Amino acid sequence: MGILEALEYLLGKGYAPRRGFYIGLGHDEEVGGLKGALNMVRVLKQRGVQLSFVLDEGLAIADGIIVGLEGPAALIGLTEKGMAHVKLRVSTAPGHASMPPRETCIGILAAAVKRLEENPMPRLFGYGPERETFEHLAHKFGLPLKFIMSNLWLFSPVLGRLLERKPETNGLVRTTTAVTMFNAGVKDNVLPSHAEAHVNLRIHPAQSLQEVLDQIHSTVGDQRVKIELISGFEAPPVSSSDEKSFGFQIIKKTVLDVFPTVTVAPGICIANTDSQHFKDLTKDIYRFLPVWLTPGDTQRIHGINERISKKNYEEYVMFYFSLIQNCDIQKLPEPHSSVHEL
Repeated sequence: MGILEALEYLLGKGYAPRRGFYIGLGHDEEVGGLKGALNMVRVLKQRGVQLSFVLDEGLAIADGIIVGLEGPAALIGLTEKGMAHVKLRVSTAPGHASMPPRETCIGILAAAVKRLEENPMPRLFGYGPERETFEHLAHKFGLPLKFIMSNLWLFSPVLGRLLERKPETNGLVRTTTAVTMFNAGVKDNVLPSHAEAHVNLRIHPAQSLQEVLDQIHSTVGDQRVKIELISGFEAPPVSSSDEKSFGFQIIKKTVLDVFPTVTVAPGICIANTDSQHFKDLTKDIYRFLPVWLTPGDTQRIHGINERISKKNYEEYVMFYFSLIQNCDIQKLPEPHSSVHEL
Protein backbone atom coordinates (compact mmCIF):
# COMPACT_ATOMS: atom_id res chain seq x y z
CA MET A 1 0.00 0.00 0.00
CA GLY A 2 2.87 2.37 0.75
CA ILE A 3 4.35 1.77 -2.72
CA LEU A 4 1.00 2.33 -4.45
CA GLU A 5 0.25 5.50 -2.49
CA ALA A 6 3.68 6.88 -3.34
CA LEU A 7 3.11 6.09 -7.01
CA GLU A 8 -0.33 7.69 -6.98
CA TYR A 9 1.12 10.79 -5.35
CA LEU A 10 3.84 11.03 -8.03
CA LEU A 11 1.31 10.58 -10.85
CA GLY A 12 -0.90 13.23 -9.30
CA LYS A 13 2.02 15.64 -9.40
CA GLY A 14 2.53 14.90 -13.10
CA TYR A 15 5.86 13.15 -12.52
CA ALA A 16 7.23 11.38 -15.60
CA PRO A 17 10.31 9.23 -14.84
CA ARG A 18 13.20 9.04 -17.27
CA ARG A 19 14.31 5.67 -15.94
CA GLY A 20 11.92 2.76 -16.33
CA PHE A 21 11.02 0.81 -13.19
CA TYR A 22 8.76 -2.10 -12.29
CA ILE A 23 6.56 -2.71 -9.28
CA GLY A 24 5.93 -6.40 -8.66
CA LEU A 25 3.13 -7.25 -6.21
CA GLY A 26 2.79 -10.98 -5.65
CA HIS A 27 -0.21 -12.71 -4.08
CA ASP A 28 1.65 -15.75 -2.69
CA GLU A 29 4.78 -14.28 -1.11
CA GLU A 30 4.30 -16.20 2.14
CA VAL A 31 4.27 -19.56 0.35
CA GLY A 32 7.25 -19.18 -1.99
CA GLY A 33 6.03 -16.87 -4.75
CA LEU A 34 5.78 -19.74 -7.23
CA LYS A 35 2.63 -18.36 -8.87
CA GLY A 36 3.31 -14.66 -8.32
CA ALA A 37 6.96 -13.60 -8.48
CA LEU A 38 8.00 -16.57 -10.63
CA ASN A 39 5.45 -15.63 -13.30
CA MET A 40 6.53 -11.99 -13.16
CA VAL A 41 10.11 -13.04 -13.79
CA ARG A 42 9.00 -15.24 -16.69
CA VAL A 43 7.26 -12.28 -18.35
CA LEU A 44 10.24 -9.97 -17.79
CA LYS A 45 12.59 -12.56 -19.30
CA GLN A 46 10.33 -12.88 -22.35
CA ARG A 47 10.59 -9.10 -22.78
CA GLY A 48 14.38 -9.20 -22.48
CA VAL A 49 14.41 -7.02 -19.36
CA GLN A 50 17.59 -6.65 -17.33
CA LEU A 51 17.32 -4.74 -14.05
CA SER A 52 19.86 -2.39 -12.47
CA PHE A 53 18.83 -3.71 -9.05
CA VAL A 54 15.89 -5.19 -7.15
CA LEU A 55 14.57 -3.98 -3.79
CA ASP A 56 12.32 -6.35 -1.85
CA GLU A 57 11.14 -6.57 1.74
CA GLY A 58 13.61 -7.77 4.35
CA LEU A 59 15.57 -5.98 7.04
CA ALA A 60 14.35 -2.89 8.87
CA ILE A 61 15.36 -0.03 11.15
CA ALA A 62 16.53 -1.64 14.38
CA ASP A 63 16.11 0.56 17.44
CA GLY A 64 17.01 -1.09 20.72
CA ILE A 65 17.16 -4.55 19.17
CA ILE A 66 20.97 -4.93 19.05
CA VAL A 67 22.36 -4.84 22.59
CA GLY A 68 24.78 -1.96 23.13
CA LEU A 69 24.04 -0.15 19.85
CA GLU A 70 23.61 3.58 20.41
CA GLY A 71 20.79 4.88 18.24
CA PRO A 72 18.79 3.29 15.41
CA ALA A 73 20.39 1.45 12.48
CA ALA A 74 18.85 0.83 9.06
CA LEU A 75 20.11 -2.52 7.81
CA ILE A 76 20.03 -3.21 4.07
CA GLY A 77 20.11 -6.93 3.29
CA LEU A 78 22.80 -7.88 0.75
CA THR A 79 21.63 -11.49 0.79
CA GLU A 80 19.29 -13.74 2.70
CA LYS A 81 19.61 -17.11 4.35
CA GLY A 82 18.90 -20.34 2.56
CA MET A 83 16.06 -22.59 3.66
CA ALA A 84 15.34 -26.26 4.22
CA HIS A 85 12.02 -27.93 5.04
CA VAL A 86 12.78 -31.33 6.53
CA LYS A 87 10.34 -34.01 7.69
CA LEU A 88 11.20 -36.53 10.42
CA ARG A 89 9.06 -39.67 10.52
CA VAL A 90 8.89 -42.70 12.82
CA SER A 91 6.73 -45.78 12.19
CA THR A 92 5.96 -48.53 14.76
CA ALA A 93 3.34 -51.23 15.18
CA PRO A 94 -0.06 -49.93 16.39
CA GLY A 95 -1.74 -51.44 19.42
CA HIS A 96 -3.83 -50.93 22.53
CA ALA A 97 -2.78 -48.24 24.99
CA SER A 98 -3.07 -50.75 27.87
CA MET A 99 -0.03 -52.67 26.54
CA PRO A 100 2.50 -50.00 25.52
CA PRO A 101 6.02 -50.91 24.40
CA ARG A 102 9.07 -49.43 26.10
CA GLU A 103 9.17 -46.73 23.43
CA THR A 104 6.36 -45.43 21.26
CA CYS A 105 6.84 -43.71 17.89
CA ILE A 106 5.95 -40.45 19.63
CA GLY A 107 8.64 -40.98 22.27
CA ILE A 108 11.28 -41.90 19.68
CA LEU A 109 10.47 -38.84 17.58
CA ALA A 110 10.25 -36.53 20.59
CA ALA A 111 13.74 -37.63 21.66
CA ALA A 112 15.07 -36.90 18.16
CA VAL A 113 13.49 -33.44 18.16
CA LYS A 114 14.93 -32.73 21.60
CA ARG A 115 18.43 -33.64 20.34
CA LEU A 116 18.03 -31.19 17.44
CA GLU A 117 17.00 -28.39 19.80
CA GLU A 118 19.74 -29.11 22.32
CA ASN A 119 22.47 -29.32 19.68
CA PRO A 120 22.17 -26.25 17.42
CA MET A 121 24.04 -25.89 14.14
CA PRO A 122 27.65 -24.65 14.45
CA ARG A 123 28.33 -20.99 15.15
CA LEU A 124 29.47 -19.36 11.88
CA PHE A 125 29.54 -15.66 12.74
CA GLY A 126 32.20 -13.83 10.74
CA TYR A 127 32.06 -16.10 7.70
CA GLY A 128 29.22 -14.23 5.97
CA PRO A 129 28.08 -10.65 5.25
CA GLU A 130 26.91 -10.26 8.87
CA ARG A 131 30.51 -9.34 9.67
CA GLU A 132 30.18 -6.18 7.54
CA THR A 133 27.16 -5.12 9.61
CA PHE A 134 29.14 -4.81 12.81
CA GLU A 135 32.23 -3.36 11.14
CA HIS A 136 30.01 -0.54 9.82
CA LEU A 137 28.29 -0.06 13.19
CA ALA A 138 31.38 -0.37 15.42
CA HIS A 139 31.59 3.39 16.02
CA LYS A 140 28.02 3.40 17.42
CA PHE A 141 28.91 1.11 20.32
CA GLY A 142 30.57 2.01 23.60
CA LEU A 143 33.60 0.26 25.04
CA PRO A 144 34.42 -2.60 25.20
CA LEU A 145 32.07 -3.58 22.33
CA LYS A 146 33.49 -0.84 20.11
CA PHE A 147 36.97 -2.32 20.51
CA ILE A 148 35.68 -5.86 19.88
CA MET A 149 33.81 -4.91 16.70
CA SER A 150 36.73 -2.90 15.37
CA ASN A 151 38.90 -6.01 15.60
CA LEU A 152 36.66 -8.82 14.37
CA TRP A 153 39.67 -10.57 12.84
CA LEU A 154 40.37 -11.55 16.45
CA PHE A 155 37.07 -11.25 18.31
CA SER A 156 34.51 -12.81 15.93
CA PRO A 157 33.99 -15.83 18.25
CA VAL A 158 33.38 -13.53 21.22
CA LEU A 159 30.78 -11.45 19.38
CA GLY A 160 29.17 -14.61 18.03
CA ARG A 161 28.64 -15.90 21.58
CA LEU A 162 27.06 -12.58 22.60
CA LEU A 163 24.68 -12.52 19.62
CA GLU A 164 23.46 -16.10 20.04
CA ARG A 165 21.94 -15.25 23.43
CA LYS A 166 18.90 -13.54 21.87
CA PRO A 167 16.53 -15.06 19.27
CA GLU A 168 16.53 -11.75 17.36
CA THR A 169 20.29 -11.97 16.71
CA ASN A 170 20.95 -15.71 16.96
CA GLY A 171 19.91 -15.99 13.30
CA LEU A 172 22.98 -13.94 12.33
CA VAL A 173 25.26 -16.48 13.93
CA ARG A 174 24.19 -19.85 12.53
CA THR A 175 21.73 -21.95 10.61
CA THR A 176 18.65 -21.92 12.82
CA THR A 177 16.50 -24.98 13.58
CA ALA A 178 12.79 -24.58 14.30
CA VAL A 179 10.37 -27.48 14.85
CA THR A 180 7.13 -26.08 13.43
CA MET A 181 4.73 -29.05 13.23
CA PHE A 182 4.34 -32.30 15.18
CA ASN A 183 1.63 -34.82 14.29
CA ALA A 184 0.81 -38.22 15.78
CA GLY A 185 -2.11 -40.26 17.07
CA VAL A 186 -5.84 -40.35 16.33
CA LYS A 187 -7.41 -41.69 19.53
CA ASP A 188 -6.80 -41.57 23.26
CA ASN A 189 -6.55 -45.33 23.80
CA VAL A 190 -4.73 -46.35 20.59
CA LEU A 191 -0.96 -46.54 20.15
CA PRO A 192 -0.19 -44.59 16.98
CA SER A 193 1.63 -46.26 14.12
CA HIS A 194 3.14 -43.05 12.75
CA ALA A 195 4.58 -39.82 14.12
CA GLU A 196 6.07 -36.99 12.11
CA ALA A 197 7.65 -33.64 12.78
CA HIS A 198 8.42 -30.83 10.36
CA VAL A 199 11.57 -28.76 10.84
CA ASN A 200 12.26 -25.38 9.25
CA LEU A 201 15.93 -24.42 8.92
CA ARG A 202 17.26 -21.05 7.75
CA ILE A 203 20.71 -21.73 6.30
CA HIS A 204 23.70 -19.47 6.98
CA PRO A 205 25.52 -18.37 3.78
CA ALA A 206 28.69 -20.12 4.94
CA GLN A 207 26.91 -23.48 5.08
CA SER A 208 25.57 -25.61 2.24
CA LEU A 209 22.24 -27.41 2.12
CA GLN A 210 24.03 -30.77 2.07
CA GLU A 211 26.10 -29.85 5.14
CA VAL A 212 22.89 -29.02 6.99
CA LEU A 213 21.29 -32.35 6.06
CA ASP A 214 24.43 -34.24 7.11
CA GLN A 215 24.37 -32.41 10.46
CA ILE A 216 20.72 -33.36 11.03
CA HIS A 217 21.44 -37.04 10.35
CA SER A 218 24.42 -36.93 12.70
CA THR A 219 22.50 -35.20 15.51
CA VAL A 220 19.39 -37.40 15.29
CA GLY A 221 21.59 -40.49 15.24
CA ASP A 222 18.70 -42.96 15.15
CA GLN A 223 17.99 -45.13 12.11
CA ARG A 224 14.37 -45.53 13.22
CA VAL A 225 13.86 -41.84 12.39
CA LYS A 226 13.46 -41.37 8.64
CA ILE A 227 14.69 -37.97 7.46
CA GLU A 228 13.28 -36.47 4.26
CA LEU A 229 14.09 -33.17 2.55
CA ILE A 230 10.76 -31.71 1.38
CA SER A 231 12.27 -28.58 -0.18
CA GLY A 232 15.34 -26.42 0.17
CA PHE A 233 17.76 -23.97 -1.37
CA GLU A 234 21.04 -22.35 -0.44
CA ALA A 235 21.68 -18.68 0.33
CA PRO A 236 21.81 -16.49 -2.81
CA PRO A 237 24.93 -14.51 -3.85
CA VAL A 238 25.92 -11.40 -1.89
CA SER A 239 25.05 -8.12 -3.64
CA SER A 240 27.48 -5.22 -3.92
CA SER A 241 27.63 -2.40 -1.36
CA ASP A 242 30.72 -0.34 -2.26
CA GLU A 243 30.82 3.31 -3.31
CA LYS A 244 30.10 2.45 -6.95
CA SER A 245 27.12 0.22 -6.19
CA PHE A 246 24.18 2.08 -7.76
CA GLY A 247 21.41 0.20 -5.96
CA PHE A 248 22.95 0.20 -2.51
CA GLN A 249 23.94 3.87 -2.63
CA ILE A 250 20.52 4.98 -3.91
CA ILE A 251 18.74 3.03 -1.16
CA LYS A 252 21.17 4.41 1.43
CA LYS A 253 20.57 7.99 0.23
CA THR A 254 16.80 7.47 0.38
CA VAL A 255 16.98 6.07 3.90
CA LEU A 256 18.97 9.10 5.06
CA ASP A 257 16.59 11.49 3.26
CA VAL A 258 13.61 10.10 5.19
CA PHE A 259 15.38 9.01 8.41
CA PRO A 260 18.29 11.43 8.88
CA THR A 261 19.13 10.22 12.41
CA VAL A 262 19.79 6.56 11.55
CA THR A 263 23.05 4.82 10.70
CA VAL A 264 22.98 2.73 7.52
CA ALA A 265 24.79 -0.59 7.29
CA PRO A 266 24.71 -3.69 5.07
CA GLY A 267 23.26 -6.85 6.56
CA ILE A 268 21.86 -10.32 5.99
CA CYS A 269 18.13 -11.03 5.94
CA ILE A 270 17.43 -14.01 8.20
CA ALA A 271 14.04 -14.70 6.57
CA ASN A 272 13.27 -15.49 2.92
CA THR A 273 11.80 -13.21 0.27
CA ASP A 274 10.45 -13.42 -3.27
CA SER A 275 13.60 -11.62 -4.44
CA GLN A 276 15.40 -14.97 -4.87
CA HIS A 277 13.37 -15.52 -8.06
CA PHE A 278 14.86 -12.39 -9.67
CA LYS A 279 18.52 -13.48 -9.57
CA ASP A 280 18.69 -14.03 -13.36
CA LEU A 281 17.53 -10.46 -14.04
CA THR A 282 20.13 -8.59 -11.96
CA LYS A 283 23.31 -9.14 -10.00
CA ASP A 284 22.21 -6.83 -7.18
CA ILE A 285 19.23 -7.66 -4.97
CA TYR A 286 18.56 -5.77 -1.74
CA ARG A 287 16.15 -6.46 1.10
CA PHE A 288 14.86 -3.55 3.20
CA LEU A 289 11.61 -2.18 4.59
CA PRO A 290 11.33 1.32 6.11
CA VAL A 291 9.72 -0.11 9.23
CA TRP A 292 10.84 0.56 12.81
CA LEU A 293 11.54 -2.46 14.98
CA THR A 294 11.80 -1.77 18.71
CA PRO A 295 11.92 -4.25 21.62
CA GLY A 296 8.76 -6.34 21.51
CA ASP A 297 8.02 -5.69 17.84
CA THR A 298 9.88 -8.76 16.62
CA GLN A 299 7.50 -11.04 18.55
CA ARG A 300 4.57 -9.44 16.72
CA ILE A 301 5.83 -10.44 13.25
CA HIS A 302 3.44 -13.25 12.25
CA GLY A 303 2.34 -13.13 15.88
CA ILE A 304 -0.31 -11.49 18.06
CA ASN A 305 -1.32 -7.88 17.31
CA GLU A 306 0.93 -7.41 14.27
CA ARG A 307 0.70 -3.72 13.49
CA ILE A 308 2.33 -0.54 12.24
CA SER A 309 1.94 3.03 13.50
CA LYS A 310 0.26 5.74 11.42
CA LYS A 311 3.48 7.75 11.51
CA ASN A 312 5.56 4.83 10.27
CA TYR A 313 3.05 4.19 7.46
CA GLU A 314 3.48 7.81 6.35
CA GLU A 315 7.24 7.17 6.35
CA TYR A 316 6.66 4.15 4.10
CA VAL A 317 4.92 6.35 1.54
CA MET A 318 7.64 9.01 1.75
CA PHE A 319 10.39 6.40 1.41
CA TYR A 320 9.09 4.98 -1.87
CA PHE A 321 8.13 8.47 -3.08
CA SER A 322 11.77 9.52 -2.59
CA LEU A 323 13.27 6.25 -3.83
CA ILE A 324 11.63 6.44 -7.25
CA GLN A 325 12.88 9.99 -7.75
CA ASN A 326 16.37 9.24 -6.42
CA CYS A 327 16.67 6.37 -8.90
CA ASP A 328 15.94 8.69 -11.79
CA ILE A 329 19.57 9.41 -12.67
CA GLN A 330 21.85 7.72 -15.18
CA LYS A 331 24.75 7.10 -12.82
CA LEU A 332 25.96 7.87 -9.35
CA PRO A 333 27.87 11.10 -8.66
CA GLU A 334 31.61 10.59 -8.20
CA PRO A 335 32.35 9.83 -4.52
CA HIS A 336 34.26 12.47 -2.61
CA SER A 337 37.89 11.54 -2.14
CA SER A 338 39.17 11.39 1.42
CA VAL A 339 42.67 12.35 0.24
CA HIS A 340 43.45 16.06 0.09
CA GLU A 341 46.54 17.59 -1.47
CA LEU A 342 48.46 20.09 0.65
